[in-house]
Amino acid sequence: MRLLQVMAGARQGGAETYFVNLAQAFQKAGLEQTVVIRRNEERAAILRQGGVEPLQMRFGGALDWITPMQLGLLARRWRPDIVLTWMSRASEKMPRGRYATLARLGGYYDLKHYRKADWLIGNTPDIAQHCIKAGFRADRVRSISNFGRFDPAPPLPRGELDTPLHAPLLLAMGRLHKNKAFDVLLRALADLPDAYLWLAGEGEERAALQALADSLGVARRVRFLGWRHDREALVAACDVYVVPSRHEPFGNVILDAWGAGKPLVASNAQGPGQYVVEGESGILVPVEDHRALAGAIREVLRLPELAQRLGAAGRRQFERDHSEAAVVAAWQKLFDEVMACAASPG
Repeated sequence: MRLLQVMAGARQGGAETYFVNLAQAFQKAGLEQTVVIRRNEERAAILRQGGVEPLQMRFGGALDWITPMQLGLLARRWRPDIVLTWMSRASEKMPRGRYATLARLGGYYDLKHYRKADWLIGNTPDIAQHCIKAGFRADRVRSISNFGRFDPAPPLPRGELDTPLHAPLLLAMGRLHKNKAFDVLLRALADLPDAYLWLAGEGEERAALQALADSLGVARRVRFLGWRHDREALVAACDVYVVPSRHEPFGNVILDAWGAGKPLVASNAQGPGQYVVEGESGILVPVEDHRALAGAIREVLRLPELAQRLGAAGRRQFERDHSEAAVVAAWQKLFDEVMACAASPG
């Protein structure tokens, strides 16, 4: 089976990071694949570290006719059996051909961008149901979870980020976007006067969040870290991992907490609400409720035995449902099913 993967993502982001991890995992599992990405030398270098040599294309706007032509030529030359597209632009640019086209969705997207897809793969059951409700044929919709890739690392010394050694330390990571609700977390921090927050990520909300931290009087206890490549060391250093999102289809960051065995406090958004077992593998609080968020964090900090129990249960759930081996096996099963359908008349 020959697989062509096509990703036209942003420079940074959770889906983009996960795409790299899955491409490397497929390579390690021995799948024969070719990978095409939007021009991004940093992403290309990371892929190469995992044994994947990507092709880079423009993936421009509506007037970009070169990328579809290049993709068509590549498909005719390489003859894939299956094409797996990531993000709407890749799905729109990839021409039809003598192969099955699978589109991977990590959100509740408008399916008009996925008209060329033969199969839709949501990374949560709810996203798969969204596709069916939108009219896509149910027998060609599947759900395959993301996996976590977490290599234990020594904790980042707190002194490197001007953080007191014994202060309660919260960690949150992600794009600085309104959907991530880091403003809610800053308001919760105002109710936790001894705690410090490391916020790893970048985005259009950075200036607004910094201004809010100033106005709440918590700026001296917040470290805006930008995009980082040492997330394992950051997670190892924290006491509580927080996911305060307003909208979170899956929440790759949850897997970081679980992979490290750290206690998780999350909002009851779509993704966390589907995967976190309340009171067992994490604590869920209402969306946009900073007081409930602060209360849950305070409880975890106050009760070491609760923190330990949450972390241990999260690690077990990670290994059972979100390990690399389990998720790659699910994809391989799907590929076998797609190939069998293609070989069967009608």
